[in-house]
Amino acid sequence: MILFPAIDLKDGKCVRLQKGDMDAVTVFNDSPADQAKQFEDQGFEYLHVVDLNGAFAGESVNGDAVEAIIKAVNMPVQLGGGIRTIKHIQAWLDRGLARVILGTIAVRDPELVKQACKMFPGQIAVGIDARGGKVAVEGWAQTSELDVIELAEKFEGVGVAAIIFTDIDRDGILTGINWHATLELAQAVSIPVVASGGLASMDDINTMCKPEMAVLEGAISGRALYDGRIDVEKALKQIKETS
Repeated sequence: MILFPAIDLKDGKCVRLQKGDMDAVTVFNDSPADQAKQFEDQGFEYLHVVDLNGAFAGESVNGDAVEAIIKAVNMPVQLGGGIRTIKHIQAWLDRGLARVILGTIAVRDPELVKQACKMFPGQIAVGIDARGGKVAVEGWAQTSELDVIELAEKFEGVGVAAIIFTDIDRDGILTGINWHATLELAQAVSIPVVASGGLASMDDINTMCKPEMAVLEGAISGRALYDGRIDVEKALKQIKETS
């Protein structure tokens, strides 16, 4: 079980949004690399990074900030946002990413995801972002008619390392993770699932440490960490003891 601290990048800075709204933004650190190092020094072992501008643009926009993060820490880093081609994937893995997260392209071109899994085994994750149970794409700007589990099942047995599942309606507003929907997804597929969106307090940490949550790979925390709502030392110790 992994607790992933999140760094969301907008205009080169470390920010958090509310429900994916690019206008509802709070800047937490002007130096994403410094923030990444702080997380590593606190004891985190895996970092989750999203290029928010890239998700909307369909290509990497905050590349310099991501490279600075990779150089600043020794822990593995996963990145999502605007990665839409095999060339993009190859370039980022060559720069030292542990794995890339494919979101919009997983909806638009599932065959590309399958090809990437063959080329880069263990390094491809799929990001499934949901609004009202339906998959959202293009930086959450558009909602498709595709069901979350329907999309996930397309990638069974092809080598996807993990599914990052985000409930957009809870993201950045500290209302708690949608554990019901996350577990429903995790039980429907054999691919490891990471919970994201809304982790609010130590109550969520307690929930993720329950025996029935062992099916998950972990959970992502953003705003709750920046706001100091999580006792990091206590949370990491609790997760380690129950994993």
